[in-house]
Amino acid sequence: MGQTIAEKILSAHAGKNVVAGELIIAKVDVTMVQDGTGPLTVQEFKKLGKQLANPERTILFIDHAAPSPRKELSNSHMVLRDFSRDYGAILSDVGDGVCHQRLVEDFVFPGDILVGADSHTCTSGALGAFSTGMGSTDIAVAMALGKTWMKVPPTYKIVVDGDFQIGVGAKDLILHLIGMIGADGATYKALEFHGSTIDKMPMADRFTLANMAVEAGAKAGLFKTDETTRQYLQSRGHEDKFKEIYADEDASYERVINIDATRIEPTVSCPHTVDNTKIVSELKDVKVNQVLIGTCTNGRIEDFRLAAKILKGQKVADGVRLLITPSSRKVLSQMLKEGLVETFVDAGAALVTAGCGACVGVHAGILGDGEVCLSTQNRNFQGRMGNTQGNIYLSSPAVAAYSAIKGYIADPREVLYGNETLKIYPHENYIR
Repeated sequence: MGQTIAEKILSAHAGKNVVAGELIIAKVDVTMVQDGTGPLTVQEFKKLGKQLANPERTILFIDHAAPSPRKELSNSHMVLRDFSRDYGAILSDVGDGVCHQRLVEDFVFPGDILVGADSHTCTSGALGAFSTGMGSTDIAVAMALGKTWMKVPPTYKIVVDGDFQIGVGAKDLILHLIGMIGADGATYKALEFHGSTIDKMPMADRFTLANMAVEAGAKAGLFKTDETTRQYLQSRGHEDKFKEIYADEDASYERVINIDATRIEPTVSCPHTVDNTKIVSELKDVKVNQVLIGTCTNGRIEDFRLAAKILKGQKVADGVRLLITPSSRKVLSQMLKEGLVETFVDAGAALVTAGCGACVGVHAGILGDGEVCLSTQNRNFQGRMGNTQGNIYLSSPAVAAYSAIKGYIADPREVLYGNETLKIYPHENYIR
């Protein structure tokens, strides 16, 4: 019997062939924490009396409260900076960017196992790595021993075929899937993405799908590696890290889900759960107070190119705050080179430091009572953006950008330029 991608990677790290449901001990390549989970990890690690098993691939990220809005959080940052210096770990400091984007830029490669003290660690699965979130204590042990235990997850095969409609992209696809199977529909499963639609996707879109696998309860979101993967690694200076990762043709899947991409419409998750999805045409009367474009889900250069195409020459609607949050310093640098920042500022947007601030509700975008935010982030739980009285809707960058102009949740397929309708191709991340 053949193996799934999860089974193949875990077998290579366990030193034996493994199957779904089996408890294993596996070698870990990369470990990471962020400033919300890291201080507890450091505390538990020090109790073990060990040195880091792999300091050059142990990364501490200061991204959730960056820059720090309170002295208590500043003290937590000091804990991570001191630990990095004392134990030789890598530190990604304020402004460097969100952990999940930084990991795929420089630290994680095909065939790796990454464990991180953050639920969206699964983002790196788009590179053909088994990447998953764990608790702070589990990460402390992995940092010390260079290995961890886990149960090999069963796999759902997600097969997506066909071309997206104009104005539809990867974010709409993953919201559609979560709405279909539910927020707990893939609990402790691996989601493995296949099909002609996936094969044509750029890495930015694959990262979006992998990032939100956990919103269906999944342990990991996985992709085979291909020429797109190779070119991405080459662009980051890591072409030598490429390796072929794929499932066997006779692999055993717990469930196969087929999706026709041509039938997906611009989709939004409504408060207060990600699986509470509706198509945009059902939400035209929902006024927005704040729009957030960015975060680890849709904060890559391709996302901002698309948003800038819609916003160029336009103004944000009265009463709407538009926040632009790049996922990393490298993304911000590219935005500056391409003139995208100027486009956003001219439209009336506010640029926020690369990090997690508004998304997690720590600072830089907390909602007021009863306010509505339309965001490209991955989670809309009650209180997520710092106020239990706020209401969060999730969407693609195209829907978010157009809604910022209109003042209410709007369908980007309506975008007009003079008398000519603009055709939006989020799949290719530009308008033509």
